[in-house]
Formats: sequence, structure tokens, C-alpha cells
Amino acid sequence: MAKDKYADDKQAGPIRVVVALLEKASLFELSVPCAVFDEGYELTLCSTTPGGIQRAPGGLSLTAERGVDALREADLVVVPACVMGDAYEPPEELLDELRAAHARGARVASLCSGAFVLAAAGLLDGREAATHWMYADELRRRHPRVRVNERALYIDDGSILTSAGTAAAIDLCLHIVRHDYGSAGAAEVGRRMVVAPHREGDQSQYAPARTPRVQTSGQGLAPVLDWALERLQQPLTVGELAARAGMSTRTFERYFAREVGTTPLRWLNQQRLARARELLETTDLPVDTVAQRSGLGSGDGLRQHFHRALGTTPAAYRRAFRVPHSHGEKYGIAQPPAFH
Repeated sequence: MAKDKYADDKQAGPIRVVVALLEKASLFELSVPCAVFDEGYELTLCSTTPGGIQRAPGGLSLTAERGVDALREADLVVVPACVMGDAYEPPEELLDELRAAHARGARVASLCSGAFVLAAAGLLDGREAATHWMYADELRRRHPRVRVNERALYIDDGSILTSAGTAAAIDLCLHIVRHDYGSAGAAEVGRRMVVAPHREGDQSQYAPARTPRVQTSGQGLAPVLDWALERLQQPLTVGELAARAGMSTRTFERYFAREVGTTPLRWLNQQRLARARELLETTDLPVDTVAQRSGLGSGDGLRQHFHRALGTTPAAYRRAFRVPHSHGEKYGIAQPPAFH
């Protein structure tokens, strides 16, 4: 994308992007803004140790010529992912510059676990923010004032932007290009990178399909849950589950909530959706048949559940995650792996 290609640029001259090089940087998320903002932007990398060495996975070492004072010139600050150990504390110098950049009107974006750095600076307090679904609970624990959204691929909250992990970093950076240069600009960058300029759905479709097997005290509800999992295609009721457990419906609902952490109907819907995802990934069954075998009724019912829970359609999900049988044979997999 040529720097002078668009006549309706929002400012004179290129947009100044400064990417913060963090200790133990994630190479992929670091490379994304460098690739996306390579043209049409003025790109600078900065570090809390200018000219010094920053570690990266695989024994690599990275350097940046500028210190964090470069953030004072930025129109857009990008904080990529980094390895967030329990003892990791972002440098206070970086946090101060992030606060100052935001206060003077610069946009501030984080990629994946970079959200922890923005949260440490207080920039996410009271805001909705995205991060990788695997880190969502940890972000909530460390920063309870942040409204963590583990489903979103990215969130644009005006001056603060956050993304989920890995490929979602591309989604957010292309979204920024779309904001700055329009859809044509984002489409051009997407073609250059051979990626879609906009993806369907949200990151919940990438999280594990089956909720973990519930560990209850003693025998607990395990026999009832196993019995229900074998009959998901049937119209099960809470009363039937309660009878199977030898309890009244009201007692069963209270006990279920205490042991499983959700309601019986919500648990059934989660398991049925997981079964539908498994069938879409591992078979070529028609959508209506998948809906029937998973207990979600018709194809229309399945589409509604997918849209509500995953933000996509069964057809789009199958296109994204279906592994052809020949691929399984190529890699020595006789049957597609089952969910546990």
C-alpha cells in the first residue's frame, strides 16, 4: 500500500506507529504489526533497554535502537504479546509512557497477552478487553476492574484496542488499517499477506469443544452425566435427570449447581453443542443430521445455537475445522481424535 495512495488520509504525512519490544517477546505477535504497518505508516520499534538485548523464544536476541521515549511521538502504540509469568511486572518506565501517550490522544493497542501490560498501566480499568481465551481467567484474577471478553477476536474501544491471540493479532491490525485507509486498504494488505481482511465468528469457536469432565465427590453425579451423554439426541428433561439421580427436581438442581457450576439445562446445551462441533469436524453429515444427532433439533436450531454461542454458522465452522479423512491417513491417524 503506497503511502500516498489514498487522498483521504486522516492526517498529513504517515501515521506514526511505535511497537514496544518486551522482554521474552512473542515473535509472531511482534512480527504482525511489523508486517501490517510496513507500508502507509512510519514504523518504529522501541525498548526499555535501547540498543540492549531482549530475549525471544528459541534463543534469539532482539534489539531496538529507540527507548520508550519514542512513544511520545506515536499516533498508535502497539504492545505485542510477551511471556507473562507469575512474577512478571512490566517496567514502570513503559507504563508511565503508555499512560502519557494515551492521555495526549494516541491510540494504544495490545495483542494477545499484551493486554496484561495495558491493564498494569490502568488503561483497561472499567473497559471491555480481549485477550487469548487461555489467559482470560488470569487477566480477571490479576486485574478485576477489567471486563474481560474471552470470546472476541478483538475489541475497539476507541482509543484502546485489544485482541485475542496469534491470528487475532492480524485481525486487529487489519481492522486498524481499515479504520485508517478504508476497506480497500485493508483488502490490499490482506491480499499481500494472503489472509482474509475480515474473519467470521469469534475465538470461542477455537476453545476446546467439550467442557472438562466434572470431578465430583465420591460417585456424585458422574453416572448421571455419563447416562445423559449417551442420550444427547433424546429430548432429556431435568426431571428425568433428577429421577436418574434419585432426587427431587429442586434438590437435584441445587446439587447440580454446586457440583458442576451451572444449571442442568445449560450443561446439556454445552454438551450438545460440543457433540455438534465434533460431528462437523469429523464427518460429512448434513447439518440437519448433525442437529438431530446432537439433540439440537433442526438445522435452523443448530444455526441459532452456533450464532449465539460461537458467533458463526455450522457451515463456516466446518470449512474452518473439518480435517479430510485423507489428511488423517497421511499422518497416521486412523480415526479423527475424539474430545474428552
